Amino acid sequence: MAVEQSLTPRGEQTRIHDIGYRHYDGPRLGRAYARRSLYSQSLRGSYGLGRSVKSKVLPMLLFVVMCIPALIMVAVAVATKAKALPVDYTRYAVIMQAVIGLYVASQGPQSVSRDLRFKTVPLYFSRPIETVDYVRAKYAALASALFVLTTAPLIVLYVGALLAKLDFVDQTKGFGQGLVSVALLSLLFAGIGLVISSVTPRRGFGIAAVIAALTISYGAVSTVQAIAFEQSSSSAVPWLGLFSPITLIDGVQTAFLGATSAFPGSQGPSTGQGVVYLVVVLGLIAGSYGLLMRRYRKVGL
Repeated sequence: MAVEQSLTPRGEQTRIHDIGYRHYDGPRLGRAYARRSLYSQSLRGSYGLGRSVKSKVLPMLLFVVMCIPALIMVAVAVATKAKALPVDYTRYAVIMQAVIGLYVASQGPQSVSRDLRFKTVPLYFSRPIETVDYVRAKYAALASALFVLTTAPLIVLYVGALLAKLDFVDQTKGFGQGLVSVALLSLLFAGIGLVISSVTPRRGFGIAAVIAALTISYGAVSTVQAIAFEQSSSSAVPWLGLFSPITLIDGVQTAFLGATSAFPGSQGPSTGQGVVYLVVVLGLIAGSYGLLMRRYRKVGL
């Protein structure tokens, strides 16, 4: 119950209200705990956990859509006693790139746009957490969510291959190569998605921009590659793959992980060209992180 103490003669309206605030004397958990908390909450939020039912629908639906083709392939391989899986582990993410792009487009803006729209970023930085902690936590959370999304169907394929009694060594090698590929893809797509989403507090604009950067760019590059191949300009096909995120991943795994290229005529990059692909991918990842740091240093002022 509020305690009121009169400070002035009767008839005046000035009073002190004791509303019961208490000083906190407990332990201070510091930056590391704040960073872990922000990471875990952002990761959970990427799948709608801890949020409304409406927020869970799209990420969970996309997760199921990613896994259904793998389940069908496994069922066919087991039923027909096939000698190999219909799709290599490294090819699965390329085939499902539209679903991955849609997931990044929906969850990238969700991760950062609300903080910008409601101007809560400076509140984060008023606590022990700093700019580098915020950026690392958000980047790691979205990359982890993407890794879960892209790894789940590979696990389904791997378990199904073992149930179909396919060669254990070959399947384990292919599964390992697939994990390396989707880990690189997760880092690249998370960086691009967050950089684009951090530019605008309007979630709708962020979604459209991410879709354009990830999905539309793939369609455009694939079309130009097909034209170049039909015009007998096969030597240009690998270099054109440098202009789309998913074709960059395709080129790296073709050059270094023994994958079959999705480029027209399977004109994947050579090992020398693959080095260029790898440098571009690593440069984009590092550049995305640097741009996010610069962006949030300005926002936090």
